[in-house]
Amino acid sequence: MLIAAPAIGSLIGVVIRRLPDGQPIVWSRSKCEGCGTALTLRDLVPLISWVLTRGRCRRCGYRLGWFYPGVEIAALVVALIALAVDDMPRAALDCLFGWWLLTLAWIDLQRWLLLDLLTLPLIVAGLAAAAMFDPDTVLDRALGAALGYVALHAIAAGYRALRQREGLGGGDAKLLGAAGAWVGATALPQVILLAALAGLLAAAALRAVWAVSRAGDVGYLARWADLVLTDARGSAG
Repeated sequence: MLIAAPAIGSLIGVVIRRLPDGQPIVWSRSKCEGCGTALTLRDLVPLISWVLTRGRCRRCGYRLGWFYPGVEIAALVVALIALAVDDMPRAALDCLFGWWLLTLAWIDLQRWLLLDLLTLPLIVAGLAAAAMFDPDTVLDRALGAALGYVALHAIAAGYRALRQREGLGGGDAKLLGAAGAWVGATALPQVILLAALAGLLAAAALRAVWAVSRAGDVGYLARWADLVLTDARGSAG
């Protein structure tokens, strides 16, 4: 699983880049964003190709950036955590769940989208995993999926009625429903608490980045943090 993790991460990177735009994922070859040359197998070995070429296209020297190695390393970290907290075959399920969430989180961070093509199958996968490996929890998982979706959907509807504007997207409710399908109704309060704490920490980190980048005149960091904070204020205000 550890050996496969970087390759899975590379596939996740392709999904993150292409799925929101409706581009083909499997049948379209990867190309250099600088010169448009189709990449060969020697260019696509996870992590190793990037290191050997020093993060540049072998043909035109275009800087490839950290996106793909970053996703590949993140996928490897997910596998390490899964193996540290669980034995097989549950560790494989942990990996599946973690890699799926990694894809969703990265797309959401870049595009502010939680795609139905990812959230809805995650609900089905959670219920199927329960049926296969822990049948006694199927009812709790199904109840968790329903409660997770209904709870956030109701909050979104209430906010829309009070403020006459959208406060939560439909993807948020579906994602909490997916979480309920994987952890069950009894664990949903912990999921919501952890998500809220993570959101507060992320907001604090973004404010810190914004302040430091402003003070140091690191313009691109300031613009990125300002964009995120402005969007967050608009959603909450």
